Amino acid sequence: MSDIVIVGLLSLGGTLLGTFGGIIVSSKLTAYRLEQLEKKVDKHNQLIEWRAEAEQRLRYCEQALEKD
Repeated sequence: MSDIVIVGLLSLGGTLLGTFGGIIVSSKLTAYRLEQLEKKVDKHNQLIEWRAEAEQRLRYCEQALEKD
C-alpha cells in the first residue's frame, strides 16, 4: 500500500473516532442537562402543590372564623 492510502485510512479512522466521540459526549451532556431540568421541575411542582394545600387550609380557617 502506498503512503497516501495509509494516511487517508488513518485520517478516516481519526475522523470517525472524533465524530462518534463527539456524538457520545454530546448525548451524555444533553441527558445530564435534562436530568437537572427534571429535578428543577419536580421542585417547582412540589412548591405549587404545597401552595395549593396551604390555600385550601387557609380557606377552611377563614370559613371556620366566619361561622364563629
